[in-house]
Amino acid sequence: MKTRCKWLDLTKEEYIKYHDKDWGVQEHNDRKLFAKLILDGAQAGLSWYTILRKRDNYRKAFDNWDYKKIAKYDSNKELELLKNEGIVRNKLKIKSAIKNAQTFIKIREEFGSFDNYLWGFVNYKQIINKFKSVDEIPSKTELSDKISKDLKKRGMNFVGSTIIYAFMQAVGMVNDHQVDCFRYKEVQ
Repeated sequence: MKTRCKWLDLTKEEYIKYHDKDWGVQEHNDRKLFAKLILDGAQAGLSWYTILRKRDNYRKAFDNWDYKKIAKYDSNKELELLKNEGIVRNKLKIKSAIKNAQTFIKIREEFGSFDNYLWGFVNYKQIINKFKSVDEIPSKTELSDKISKDLKKRGMNFVGSTIIYAFMQAVGMVNDHQVDCFRYKEVQ
C-alpha cells in the first residue's frame, strides 16, 4: 500500500485521485493556472472537497476557463451563473472570477504570461519542503503574503495569503507532500 500525506481523507476516492495526480504537480499553463486560482478562491470558507466535486461544473460554467471570455461576462452571464446549482452560487465569488480574469489578462500583457509572473516569485524553481508531519505544514508564508499583496494591489479578489499558499501548493510552486508520501519525489 502506498504511503500518502496524512491530511488526505482516504475514504474519498476523488480526493485520493486529486492527491495522487494533481496536487503539487508543477503547472505552467496559463489557462490551468487561472482555473486553479479561481477554484482556490471559490473554496474560501468551504472545504476543498466541496470544490473538488464541482470542478467539472465550474469548467463548463466558465467556458472551459477561457479567461478572455470570462473577462467580458456581463450581468446576464452573472445571473446565469448565480442560478447554476453545479457551482458555488456566491455573488461576490462570481464577480471576483470576472474581475480576476480582467486582471489576469493585464498581468499576462505585462509579463508575457501569468506563468512568468507567478514563477518569478520563486526564481522559476520549486521550493522543496521537508515536512514529516501535517502539523509542520503552514497555512501561509511570507512569500504567500507577498504574492497575495501584489495580486490585491493589481485588483484581484479572493487571493488572501492562505488562499495563495494553497494555490502555491496545488500548482507545485512548493512541494508540501510529506517526505514519506510516495508523491514527494515524483513532483520534484
